[in-house]
Amino acid sequence: MALSLVHSTLFSKTSQLLLHNKIGFSHFSSSIPFSTSALPSNPKTWRRPVISVLELGGVKIARDDVVRDDPTNNVPDTIFSKLGLQLHRRDQHPLGILKNTIFEYFDTNYSNKFDKFDELCPIVSVKQNFDDVLVPADHVSRSYNDTYYVDSQTVLRCHTSAHQAELLRKGHTHFLVTGDVYRRDSIDSTHYPMEGFRVFSPDEWEASGMDGTSFAAEDLKKCLEGLATHLFGAVEMRWVDTYFPFTNPSFELEIYFKEKWLEVLGCGVTEQEILKRNGKLNNVAWAFGLGLERLAMVLFDIPDIRLFWSDDERFTSQFSKGQLGTKFKPFSRYPPCYKDMSFWISESFTENNLCEVVRGIAGDLVEEVSLIDNFTNKKGMTSHCYRISYRSMERSLTDEEINDLQMSVREQVESKLNVVLR
Repeated sequence: MALSLVHSTLFSKTSQLLLHNKIGFSHFSSSIPFSTSALPSNPKTWRRPVISVLELGGVKIARDDVVRDDPTNNVPDTIFSKLGLQLHRRDQHPLGILKNTIFEYFDTNYSNKFDKFDELCPIVSVKQNFDDVLVPADHVSRSYNDTYYVDSQTVLRCHTSAHQAELLRKGHTHFLVTGDVYRRDSIDSTHYPMEGFRVFSPDEWEASGMDGTSFAAEDLKKCLEGLATHLFGAVEMRWVDTYFPFTNPSFELEIYFKEKWLEVLGCGVTEQEILKRNGKLNNVAWAFGLGLERLAMVLFDIPDIRLFWSDDERFTSQFSKGQLGTKFKPFSRYPPCYKDMSFWISESFTENNLCEVVRGIAGDLVEEVSLIDNFTNKKGMTSHCYRISYRSMERSLTDEEINDLQMSVREQVESKLNVVLR
């Protein structure tokens, strides 16, 4: 049961190049830590240093363990540099504040029954990431275009549900899992989802006179309506029936907030096959997933997802431990710089690969990549025109450095993606 993205996210329906305004529930993706305040005077020659050894979940991981000279490896240094940031474990960070508020809700309403995990290693096996959560063998999420592979049998987790089977086999029946997940589908390639899971035994539903599935679904909705009220106050809510391959029935919870309906999370009653595979033969369970940063953007009025990765004190100093919903006060916004690029695509071209190239060169200076025009000529050749928006949250960018970046992007796109520039 992958509660993040397996369909783009396992509980979210679309994958986008620009994620700044989406309130989805949990995405496979992530962003780049983007403080540029320490840039030296010659930005053309500067490259962000890559830490050679990290410690994740009590395990030391060297760069060579993740970024390898292997034909099956597609993890760049820009992604390795994000491992270990763990923004969700910083108590004075909006993501940490929100995570702790959700933990508080479950601790208070369920007498500390839920075990909490927020430091599990993001490097997992293909089996954990896909097979254990019933992702079909031919599902698009397994492709090298969508997932970061360390080698043919090891990936950077696309969702926190990659730990679900292991936790069930270890005997955990109530748990919350939070962590960084990675997905090759946007400029923002790292996200922080939270998954909740609860298992019921027959004696819990038999006394109610309900069947197990109905009992679990009713309990799930009651739990999550309470959570929404805990986070947003007294708001109008509605349940939308939907489809996920790992839950049946499946639902999305929407709230009416600031004069519009917002999707808050996805959830459902766990498919029995998942429970049976992990020794829960006579049980039923529910699961939900939500994206911390997307809810935090709404609760804290944060307009740009890249701000979460900023070290700028004008951002970080605005938030305090335990203070949910402190409204972000924008500081000076520097003007964007737009550069367009047109090319004839090949059959192998994908937008994911384009974003990977742009991200690898310009990193956190890229605000958006968007397709603004496309057409097919009489010869059957297809042209795409993309607009790249460059903007730093912390300083003005010079024409010289943007032109240099754009030239590098053009050269790399042509050489790596087998396209013909126009």
